[in-house]
Amino acid sequence: MRVSIELDDRGRYLDDAARVWAEGTAARDGTEVAPLEVARVPLRTVLSSSPRTMLVVALGERVVGFSLIAPHTERTAAVRYLGVRPDGWGAGVGRQLMTALPPLLAAAGFADAELDVYVDNPRAVRLYENLGWQPLGDPAPHPRNGRVEQRYRLDLPS
Repeated sequence: MRVSIELDDRGRYLDDAARVWAEGTAARDGTEVAPLEVARVPLRTVLSSSPRTMLVVALGERVVGFSLIAPHTERTAAVRYLGVRPDGWGAGVGRQLMTALPPLLAAAGFADAELDVYVDNPRAVRLYENLGWQPLGDPAPHPRNGRVEQRYRLDLPS
């Protein structure tokens, strides 16, 4: 699926991203889709955390994927969310988003990026590793839910 990647610097696609996140999380975990007012809260919190936070969306006929990035440190970006609508899984949307991020993050002044991924999400692990992300440290339980996650790091182009 070919999409256009757009930097949303005004947050106008926040609700669309929240819907993508709710649908994708529910499909991944076998749970009910969270209502928009619930799914929106954590994304809005990250989006408002820093003026350097970036919402990047993948647009087809509608928003089919997104990534939400916030500064971890002055030089390190943290990919806090990456979501793709379940009907777009396996169609290359996540790859297109993740391929677009390094130049966007470098242009914003970041030298590297990090992300955490559940080790029981093999589709995401494969994607990140195929794009050059390297494991950083040992896997550890998520502090809220106990699921084991691995941190990954990528050096950005200079």
